[in-house]
Amino acid sequence: MSSSEQGAPRDQDAQAVRAAYDDVAADYATHLPDTRAEAPADLAMVDDFVAAVRSFAAPEQATVLDAGCGTGRMSRYLADRGVQVRGIDLSPGMIEQAARHHADIPFDVGSIAALPYAAATVDGVLLWYSFIHTPASEQPGIFSEARRVVRDGGFVLAGFQVGKGVQDVSDAYRPLGHDIALVRYPFTPDQVAGWLADAGFTEVQRLVRPAAGREREDQGFLLARA
Repeated sequence: MSSSEQGAPRDQDAQAVRAAYDDVAADYATHLPDTRAEAPADLAMVDDFVAAVRSFAAPEQATVLDAGCGTGRMSRYLADRGVQVRGIDLSPGMIEQAARHHADIPFDVGSIAALPYAAATVDGVLLWYSFIHTPASEQPGIFSEARRVVRDGGFVLAGFQVGKGVQDVSDAYRPLGHDIALVRYPFTPDQVAGWLADAGFTEVQRLVRPAAGREREDQGFLLARA
């Protein structure tokens, strides 16, 4: 049963998300240090994104913003595949972990809904499960910001849980000793495609795969071009 069905609040502000991830940051880095949680199909989409960015820009100069980078595990994956990466996350605690574990990658504290970068400064933006704690009413601003900072012809890749409503994910952290309040919002692929299109992107590739392991929902991935 989703938390919306249980009467939980449907809106969650950025301050609550930041506080929750500051609380769990060290354990998050320990228990999810790399891409082992991703299915091969997930990483294939990231590889296609990297290939697209590298074909658009000079291969050794291709730049990617990992928007909502958390502890930097996907930043590491991108950097190891030959693109210049910069990460940003709302949570200072998560950024502290990212900088500690990936000292060769620059990281900033900031919101993906108000990126502190000039327009048209990167070749690609990765939104890897980084907009899932933001309600649908605020999603257009996130995708507009991605479009603002990516160069014409560049790419964005969005990863998210597929579905509707709201899921309370607080319990996932309680076995680690964290009493937090955190919800996430699943979206349909057509919803995400609509936000991308409204922001000025054209969909290039779409993947929806069935839930596996402990996943509650199917997983969606959209690659789009500015």
